[in-house]
Amino acid sequence: MIGAGVRGGVLLKMFGLCVLAGVLVAALLLPMATGAGAMVNQTTDAMSKMSSSLARRDMPQVSTVTDKDGKPIAYFFKDYRIETPPGQIADTMKAAITAVEDKRFWDHGGVDWHGTMRALATNLSSGEAAQGASTITQQYVKNYLVHVAASNEVEAEKAKETTVARKLREAKIAVELERTMSKEEILTGYLNVVPFGNQTFGVGAAAQTYFGTTPDKLTIAQSALLAAIVNQPGSLNPNSNPQDALQRRNLVIDLMTDPNNNIRITKEDADLAKREPLGVLSPLGRPPNGCVGVGDGTTDGFFCNYVVDYLDRLGIDVDKLKSGGYTVRTTLDRKATNAAKAAAEAQVPTQTEGIANAMAMVEPGKDKHKVRALVANRDYGNDASKGQTAYDIVSRVQPFGAGSIYKVFTAGVAIEQGMSIFDTIDVPPSYTSRVYKNGSAPYTVGNADGVQPGPRTLQMALATSPNTAFVALQERVGLNNVVDMASRMGLRTGMNRVNSSGQTLKPDGSNGPSQADAIKKGNRGAFTLGYTPTSVLELSNVAATIMSDGVYCPPTPIEEVTDRHGNPVPLNEVPCEQVISPQVAATLAQGLSKDDTDGTSRAAAQAVGWNRPMIGKTGTTQEHKSAGFLAATPQMAGAVLTYADGNSPEGICDGGGDAPPFLCGKSGGNIYGGKVPARTWFDAMTKIHEGLPVAPLPGTPAP
Repeated sequence: MIGAGVRGGVLLKMFGLCVLAGVLVAALLLPMATGAGAMVNQTTDAMSKMSSSLARRDMPQVSTVTDKDGKPIAYFFKDYRIETPPGQIADTMKAAITAVEDKRFWDHGGVDWHGTMRALATNLSSGEAAQGASTITQQYVKNYLVHVAASNEVEAEKAKETTVARKLREAKIAVELERTMSKEEILTGYLNVVPFGNQTFGVGAAAQTYFGTTPDKLTIAQSALLAAIVNQPGSLNPNSNPQDALQRRNLVIDLMTDPNNNIRITKEDADLAKREPLGVLSPLGRPPNGCVGVGDGTTDGFFCNYVVDYLDRLGIDVDKLKSGGYTVRTTLDRKATNAAKAAAEAQVPTQTEGIANAMAMVEPGKDKHKVRALVANRDYGNDASKGQTAYDIVSRVQPFGAGSIYKVFTAGVAIEQGMSIFDTIDVPPSYTSRVYKNGSAPYTVGNADGVQPGPRTLQMALATSPNTAFVALQERVGLNNVVDMASRMGLRTGMNRVNSSGQTLKPDGSNGPSQADAIKKGNRGAFTLGYTPTSVLELSNVAATIMSDGVYCPPTPIEEVTDRHGNPVPLNEVPCEQVISPQVAATLAQGLSKDDTDGTSRAAAQAVGWNRPMIGKTGTTQEHKSAGFLAATPQMAGAVLTYADGNSPEGICDGGGDAPPFLCGKSGGNIYGGKVPARTWFDAMTKIHEGLPVAPLPGTPAP
């Protein structure tokens, strides 16, 4: 009786096996059938249409951002993946993955019927899903649906659900794939999409992450370890569980010697490979994701951040960047960046409490204004205890003014209206405006310490920076015209896209008006004294506009963008425009040419032995919480802003000599644009101009 019962149970299980196999075959051959076939049809209509082009569909791939010479400065990825063609994957890797995952891969038609029948029998006898019997082709389908086709977590989970319908769906598409793709294409597709743990996908990225190599150079031992990890990337992590990873690797090596394998190794090679250590990198070779941490990431992060924002405005948002496989060659100049970073830190050490020292450099030009450096004394990063910040303190508008640098705009309007830089203007010790108000009281302004009263030319007024003269001059030329000049010459965001607090305007206008509109409506006479929030990058671009014969161009960080296939990606950048005439630009340049010889930056220029023609203008805000320097040669424009960046800003005191600046109270301070900002500029520019010819300023008479 016992024997008969056993035989009956076996027969029943065999009957069930045949029924399930029949359902699978029917589902594959008759997808419109009812039952399981109907489930497959309902869930795979879209996927079936996709199957014939699966090999050609783009996988999420790493985008690389480089400096102007092609050296990577950042990587962006959703999944760390380096897509690799079949000819660049070592045969050892193909042997290892087929040996352990699907030894009949080269023989079956997408579904391994022998393996499926065996797995069904085992599962029936054990009462659980002990064997999956998925071929590499089926696994390719599953991983593709999870890691490529799924647009969200819900779709990804659905592609992983443990149901008969899902298995039938995979089998159906697998059979279709075998009709439209070669075995080599399927294996390559699988090896490019499958996860290898540690946020690494595909053999190209896995070779780099674990061994710092490329997939064409993978050894037997390395290939076997990667093939082992695929099976259980969590529990077989070679860093956290090396013993189990080693045991599994050696099992894969043994499987690679099976004479029935299409690609196999010798027993002697296997024995040698098993004696090798795991050889996994520590730390792993997967690059950091985003602007933090690659190479000079602490220096280049501010530039990288600007690149991301700039591309977003051009239609390549961060999600596209993380999956598109772009190569973004930027305008970042390593020599300029390193010189500027060293100069910023020399004046204000990185961890100086509460004081930032930011510098931007833009190369003048009539077809492009290329951003060459965006740096600060602060390092770019997430560790505040090390003086790091991941907030863009260089290109974005900061809630601090640039002081008397804004007198450049008043002078520009005056010149445009016909004034000569040699015309004399009055400089009284104080001036009470007939036009501007301080609340309900008259607006009265005095000069900074050391600025002597008395008439002087507009050129010398720009060099010595008397407040009284420029408030009076702003009255004459018109406040609205001066505000518009600031926008025309380069303060596009600072005037039109932020409010008076420096906050980006919301689309619904709820936090407006713009800074420009608020200044005009409020008739704020202090505008020429530069109290308003300012971007260091935009300031430097103002100088570039002057040096480009009055041509404004958006400060671009992009040389070119290419897609994953190396094809150029067209970018709809804002075109350059003539915003002031070449004559006005040349006259303004001559007007600003005395700051380093007779003006407020003279001491800083003499300290480095500066002897090149340049334009320059210093600035300091009233409470000494910020100070700046805008200056340029024909080859490079730059601006520096030193400001109190703590939660409770205070006045800044200049330390004198080699001593760093320090905070000195809510109403104290003695910093000026001619001190830390000018010293930073001259230090950096002296190094940058080494080897460059001395170039004359626009408007300089021919010799």
